[in-house]
Amino acid sequence: MSLPTTEVVSAGPYIDARTPLAAAAFLLDGQSAAIEAVRSAMPALSNGAQRMASAIRAGHSIHYAAAGSSGLMGLADASELRGTFGISSDQIYIHMAGGVPVDAHMPGDTEDDKTAVMQIATTISKGDVVIVLTASGTTPFALEVAHAAQQKGAIVIGITNNPHTPLLAMADEPVCIPTPSEVIAGSTRLGAGTAQKASLNLMSTSMGIALGHVYRGEMVNVIADNAKLVRRAVGMVTRIAGVSADAAEAAIEQTGGQVKPAILVAAGCTPAQASNLLAQNDGQLGPCFALLSSNQTNASN
Repeated sequence: MSLPTTEVVSAGPYIDARTPLAAAAFLLDGQSAAIEAVRSAMPALSNGAQRMASAIRAGHSIHYAAAGSSGLMGLADASELRGTFGISSDQIYIHMAGGVPVDAHMPGDTEDDKTAVMQIATTISKGDVVIVLTASGTTPFALEVAHAAQQKGAIVIGITNNPHTPLLAMADEPVCIPTPSEVIAGSTRLGAGTAQKASLNLMSTSMGIALGHVYRGEMVNVIADNAKLVRRAVGMVTRIAGVSADAAEAAIEQTGGQVKPAILVAAGCTPAQASNLLAQNDGQLGPCFALLSSNQTNASN
């Protein structure tokens, strides 16, 4: 039986037979090749992002499910969604085989554990999106979560690094990232993990854009809960609304720290008008500014 690509030994000379500098270059080349492999999966990743945006917009949840290094990639992406895009933490679930590690001990046998999926299934509802990651495409825990999710009427985005695998066959949105052989056979925390991380970044960022949480290249739905992010929020309001820092701070205070409505307040709206405008325009600042501009033009005529 042929081995999955991620388990195949790279062509020699092997990494341990190279000089330290050559070995480091070999590692970097492997990472670069893994990133390039994401390109072929971009249409599927874009589709996945739109599914995620639709779920969040409708009040459903996003779930990340995986084992081992794939689980860590999911954990990293999921944990940033609230801070970066203001996605409610109530709409984000992280399901990692064996639970999220709190130390350096991450048992390998948990990826074969199907029993934990029964509890996970209770958190999944119809209309949710469940992102299942497994480099091999055959991890029992991942496949069981995917099956349970579909039984619940959720949408499964299956991300794997090997083609023609069970996860791809059962996913509603199959995403194959055909990374080459790892420089250390089977060590999917290397190229496969890098490609998974990049793919999740691409999907979740595209979701944020679709939800209107990015405007003029800035994260306008950021949760400003530390000094650095408060300064960033003030800067965004200043630049986008074209006002002074003092006016930006006043607008942010009026909207309880919410940047998007603060931008509209700084542009001349009351907080209530800003909230109504955003609700009417699906959270998108562009159409809000277009309406404000049109109203100002009409008023001057």
